[in-house]
Amino acid sequence: MPQPNIMLGGLPIVLHAGAPEESIGPIGGSSVLRMSDGAGVKMQHWQRSAGSISGSGWMPPGLSGLDYSQPLELRSRKVINLVGADLAFALPGTPRPDVAPWAQALVGDQWVRTASTLSDGVVTATAVPGATLYQVGYMPIFSVFADAPSETQGSAHGWSLNWEEA
Repeated sequence: MPQPNIMLGGLPIVLHAGAPEESIGPIGGSSVLRMSDGAGVKMQHWQRSAGSISGSGWMPPGLSGLDYSQPLELRSRKVINLVGADLAFALPGTPRPDVAPWAQALVGDQWVRTASTLSDGVVTATAVPGATLYQVGYMPIFSVFADAPSETQGSAHGWSLNWEEA
């Protein structure tokens, strides 16, 4: 499968700006509270995603003209995988509209591609004889707040930006 470009605010980050390194992780309003016997209880009020994108290439990424005072659409290419024994997987986020989610089945020690359908945020894999697990993958899309990338220039144009889900 060809890799789509990461896109921020409708602008693609092209390979000439460097092969991007991308991270995604959770941020959230959670904390562990201790009971009188010392047992921990996790209190979760909310959770969103945050991450970073960086690269170093022949040219800057060309993102300086975006309006960073407003939320921007981020089309990630960081693959999110869900694995389980069931055929149906509720996606925790929204998949990119230009890259359909996909499914695989574990048969023996090999993952084999299987058909899947997406409906109302649920991906359903087609059953495969002998499969013990199923995996669904997708590339997410986010509405994010970010600042313009920090950039360096030496023998290459280096850049990085951090983002948080709006």
